[in-house]
Amino acid sequence: MSKFIFRCFASGSSGNCYYIGTHQQGILIDAGISARTIRTNLREMGLDFRNIMGILVTHDHADHIRAVGTLGERFHIPVYATHDIHAGIDRNYGVQEKLRTSRHYFEKGVEFSLCGMKINTFGISHDSTECVSYVIDADNVRFMIATDVGCVDDNLRQYIRTANYLVIEANHDERMLLNGPYPSYLKARILSDKGHMSNNTCGQLLAENYTGKLRHIFLCHLSKENNTPEVAYATVKNHLETIGLEVGKDIQMQTLERLTPSPAYDLI
Repeated sequence: MSKFIFRCFASGSSGNCYYIGTHQQGILIDAGISARTIRTNLREMGLDFRNIMGILVTHDHADHIRAVGTLGERFHIPVYATHDIHAGIDRNYGVQEKLRTSRHYFEKGVEFSLCGMKINTFGISHDSTECVSYVIDADNVRFMIATDVGCVDDNLRQYIRTANYLVIEANHDERMLLNGPYPSYLKARILSDKGHMSNNTCGQLLAENYTGKLRHIFLCHLSKENNTPEVAYATVKNHLETIGLEVGKDIQMQTLERLTPSPAYDLI
């Protein structure tokens, strides 16, 4: 049986796109960077658009959906989202080619299968039309992604306790945000219950809900202006150390770059 792998192509307000699958075929989670860049990254892995069996959309903000029209309609890749998210995609002017034949629906909370993976979803609080987290089971491994998290709820806590690999938002350092150049309304939006999760909230959430099942944490959607990879990593690491975990030994952790693709990580 082929190993499942995870690779981040981009993560942040400039664009988000992730690959999960085998070395032969897989799916994308979000497509918020150009189709050309996605294809370049796939070709580095020996893949192309014909090897992508679908795109799972987390929500309808441009940095997550910029290329879905092109990938869906020109390259015939199915685009999976809830009815509300698809409605938001239709309204988004950042998607120049509208979805027609490639549109596929799922119901939040109802399991479905794609590309040899079982996929579950639950809602995330964010100021989009709707936002979902994906929980993906493949080859006895559970992979989870929760990005653009406005506030923590019981669903998020419970699923974290079941995950083996977790991609989770550590968007900003509160002090950098409050003392930074953003206007007051934008700071308020980011800090709201429909905004983004801070490094500190992320670290506290992980420390409070860690189980021995969790093997690898990937910190995603870091702000360019209000965070750095070093600050995000150190803040979350400090929280994990309070429960006796040694990062790099007991658990692995990486920050995902905004524009630079990550290595491919085996999900074992």
